[in-house]
Amino acid sequence: MFLQRIGSKGIRLGTLFDRAAARHPANFVILDHDLDIAPGLGRRVTLTELAELVDDIASRLWSVKVRPGDHVVVHKSDGFDISLLACAVARTGAVPVLLSPKLDGATVAELLRRVGQPFLVTDQDKLEHHLPGEVFDLSRRVLLASGEHEGATSFASLAGVERVPAVSMPIDHPTLITHTSGTTGTPKLAVHTGMSFQARYRPQATVVRTAVGRSEPIAVHVSFVHSRMFTAMPISILQGHPLIVLRDDDPRTVGDLFTQIPPGFIEAHPNTFLRWEELAGDPRGPLANVKYFSSTFDAIHPRTVNTMLKASRRKGRRFAQAYGQSEVGPIAARTYSLKDGADFNGRCVGVPFPGMTGVRVVSRNGAPVSKENPGFIEVRSDGRIVTYLGEHQRWQKQVNDGWWRMGDLGYRTRFGCLHLLDREVDEIPGVQSTLEIEDKLFTRLPELVEVIIIPGPDGRAVPVVCTRDDVSLDELAWKTAVVDLPALGDPVQWRLEDLPQTATTKIKRLELARLLSAGPAG
Repeated sequence: MFLQRIGSKGIRLGTLFDRAAARHPANFVILDHDLDIAPGLGRRVTLTELAELVDDIASRLWSVKVRPGDHVVVHKSDGFDISLLACAVARTGAVPVLLSPKLDGATVAELLRRVGQPFLVTDQDKLEHHLPGEVFDLSRRVLLASGEHEGATSFASLAGVERVPAVSMPIDHPTLITHTSGTTGTPKLAVHTGMSFQARYRPQATVVRTAVGRSEPIAVHVSFVHSRMFTAMPISILQGHPLIVLRDDDPRTVGDLFTQIPPGFIEAHPNTFLRWEELAGDPRGPLANVKYFSSTFDAIHPRTVNTMLKASRRKGRRFAQAYGQSEVGPIAARTYSLKDGADFNGRCVGVPFPGMTGVRVVSRNGAPVSKENPGFIEVRSDGRIVTYLGEHQRWQKQVNDGWWRMGDLGYRTRFGCLHLLDREVDEIPGVQSTLEIEDKLFTRLPELVEVIIIPGPDGRAVPVVCTRDDVSLDELAWKTAVVDLPALGDPVQWRLEDLPQTATTKIKRLELARLLSAGPAG
């Protein structure tokens, strides 16, 4: 869209930290973990130090013949250095391909085949305990971010190589490859360009710039391999915000850190905010300084939004929710305040960004689209990926005259607000919206930390529930909560850690339904 294109120079990941350090040399990044590629650097690092690190790692990559246009797969133990490695790879003109640390070895091997003899950056632990030996045959060369392994080259052994200048690539050239969530099978490899990333950056950067002052810290708990990290990170460091990067979302450690360095803006996964509800009762007030909470990855429940807003003591505090997808970036957004309460309509996901994104809802049966007859949600944005690597025909199937099929069902009100009811693959006959039911159950049962409505073996809607501290579900309270809801099967209680999850903590609903059908053996 035209406001995404004007004067765009592309995201330029390879020089991102150079440009940020030139503007704000003494600004810093706070980490809750050590970097595998630079364990001695510490957990409070200046932008100048990070620019130096990215330059150094890029030079080491160049020394082993990584060149413009090559693919470099990064699949290592979790940490912010995954994102830094992506910047270092981009600095050489090569294309980083980021694979989640949560992916199993067989899936990683399959994606290596799809890429076609890439360089592989991993670590000793992954090679010894998680990856099959065939990754050596599937890779041009295996590099280690940490540790040692026969047949692999460690970054440590490349220390002191000659520095090389950054390579500038055209803005329409692939700049990063991420993978989709994999909720419906093997993940797809989404190809982003410098232009498409910059198009995603602009609407989000505008929101942050107007939301909080430059000196206020921004805290980010986002999967390091997700495309969202590569807009959240540039926004923070280019605008001059101190950046708090979290690998873990444990409420105790997060509460300690936020008490010491109170963030003014937090970006996190919906399930992370759900877990942080207990921070609202922390007497130290770790969330008291937050002006804006933000989430973009999945449906977030009204109870969680209201709990976060109550925990802040800032005037004018807001919770911003964006609707989007890995393939297209943020498309529509809305904000919530305390006056919306804990039982607002969470299915309303907002309106498009004027001049930047577009939304339409297409009828499935020729009848007018409405809440009772939801249609296919399709969107437009210059932030759209240019292909799925090795699966271009699959990409083409989702494009219709420039409109991208999201795989979601919904409708728009006469005021233009988009309402999301369900994923197409999650639709259950006789249930208007599983997400709406889940919202209501969360609001009515405070002890719930997760509830997922999936089809049972007989096709009937079955709630899978998880409770705080795994306490037994109160049968009477449950019956009271569902009395006015569509007919549901008996609830099935699971431990939260047993639910199949993606890299962004989404629940894999299809996999969960399969496990439920398999019974105890599954």
